[in-house]
Amino acid sequence: MKRAIALALALCLLLSFSSLLIAKPRKTIPRLQPVTFEPLQSRVDSRLQRQLDKELAANPQWAKLVRERKMAVGLVDLADPNGPRFAAINGDRMMYAASLPKIAILLAGFAAFEDGSLKETKEIYEDLHAMIRVSSNTAATRMIDRLGFQKIEQVLTDPRFKFFDPAHGGGLWVGKRYAKSGARHPDPLQGLSHAATANQVCRFYYMLAAGKILNPRRSAQMLEILADPGLHHKFVGVIEKRDPEARLFRKSGTWKQWHSDSVLVWGGEERRYILVGLVENEQGEQILRDLVPTVENLVVVAAKKPLTRTARAH
Repeated sequence: MKRAIALALALCLLLSFSSLLIAKPRKTIPRLQPVTFEPLQSRVDSRLQRQLDKELAANPQWAKLVRERKMAVGLVDLADPNGPRFAAINGDRMMYAASLPKIAILLAGFAAFEDGSLKETKEIYEDLHAMIRVSSNTAATRMIDRLGFQKIEQVLTDPRFKFFDPAHGGGLWVGKRYAKSGARHPDPLQGLSHAATANQVCRFYYMLAAGKILNPRRSAQMLEILADPGLHHKFVGVIEKRDPEARLFRKSGTWKQWHSDSVLVWGGEERRYILVGLVENEQGEQILRDLVPTVENLVVVAAKKPLTRTARAH
């Protein structure tokens, strides 16, 4: 009897080990490698734009927020690497985004690594991970103190990136430590201390996925820090239930009535997209959760059509 039990246990262990060997390897990072890379603004898709407009207009609460410019959405369909499709609503509307602009600190940190103004250390990498994955304000403040606001602004306005561009509504901005103390360095357009636009956040993920921020190696490193979020609310909580196997690269933010989220979803060939949402409303958390199935109907379920470039994201 004991021998039979031992044999059964050994067989179970063997089967478990075999299943690990034949399991599909988990995707590490997105590799968007089109034949010809084009800027995101040239990938606006008129059909996707009409569909997104229609879906948001069908919800009275969302439609009101859109009219009042208190809700902004950006969507990039990455299913076809040679034909990304982009659409946005209030895409150039700069809004207070709480912790979401910590992605700007991440970028500035890696830019400083590249130019030698900041030394790569274990402590700094630990702060970068904590700042992004669990949104540590303490770690973000330490990074701001290491870099300085002048360096962050210099990187955001760098012609290579233009993640803050006054000609297109502004964009990403970090002008205050994530702490009670410290001076403010508000953005020059709206006077916000932590801000973002849906368009610029979409561009950030799009360029990372294509390896176009700094260089492919640095882009991959930044994506790894953005991967596997430690907070499972807003977009993430919904997407994880819809596709547990998809890998998520994400940064969100919340303060009082301001709610924001951004995610690069890398699942199967159909579930590959970027979604950004900025909402000023007490119910913003739920609004962002409800936005996920709405946009997935457009980029996962709906049939794809050839790119049309006659429309402009607005």
